[in-house]
Amino acid sequence: MLLSAIPFPAIDPVLIQLGPLSIRWYSLAYIAGFLLGWMYIKRLLLSENLWKPKAPMTVEQSDDFLLWTAVGVILGGRIGYSLFYNFAYYAANPLDILKVWEGGMSFHGGLLGVIIAIYIYCRRNKLSYLSVMDLVAAAVPIGLFFGRIANFINGELFGRVTDVPWAVIFPRGGPDPRHASQIYEALLEGMLMFFVLGFLIRKFKILHYPGMASGVFLTGYGLSRILVEFFRMPDAQLGYFFGFITMGMILSVPMVLFGLGVVWYTKKG
Repeated sequence: MLLSAIPFPAIDPVLIQLGPLSIRWYSLAYIAGFLLGWMYIKRLLLSENLWKPKAPMTVEQSDDFLLWTAVGVILGGRIGYSLFYNFAYYAANPLDILKVWEGGMSFHGGLLGVIIAIYIYCRRNKLSYLSVMDLVAAAVPIGLFFGRIANFINGELFGRVTDVPWAVIFPRGGPDPRHASQIYEALLEGMLMFFVLGFLIRKFKILHYPGMASGVFLTGYGLSRILVEFFRMPDAQLGYFFGFITMGMILSVPMVLFGLGVVWYTKKG
């Protein structure tokens, strides 16, 4: 076992405390993800050469769209966590689902929430559902990057015990050095996916094919999440299924299969 490891940085999860009001890094990460993602979406909408025949919505419509996606992420993420990761507790304490400030968000639940929110928004405004989904898929990695960095600052969702030189001793993880799985996810699901999608959008004009960017994102995220799950500790209340499978893996496999199916369908079309 490693004799020394990287000490966990002394970063207070609470940035500012004003009486009973706490401003947390985690909350700021969500705000940064939404705002920067919204700005990126507006930039894509203004790039006329990326679309055929034209962008799926106006820049003005994207302003209203931000609220819909925010509601979808928060409601879906919270409900998804309650159902997928801690159902027994929240079934016994249903009002605690409303305590979002206590943490507990599921990306897969947030994804479903966004999909539903976008569908309703597009139906109401008569917009191309798949093209709007592509816009969101291109911007989501920005939010994932900041969200995973916030997970690291909170010292949560840490990895398994390891002896790699970059192991970190997390305050909540006991004395043993562990994988900084939050950073792995920030780099794979966030940074790498952002640049891969950006390259495909600019170089191969995949936004000309409604649904293609969404399929690439679903596939890329699912594969990245499955890979990181081999280094990340499973939720204590769930543990492993069959000795090595985690809930994150179970929820990500359908994403990969569906994403590949969407890519194949759009390419064929």
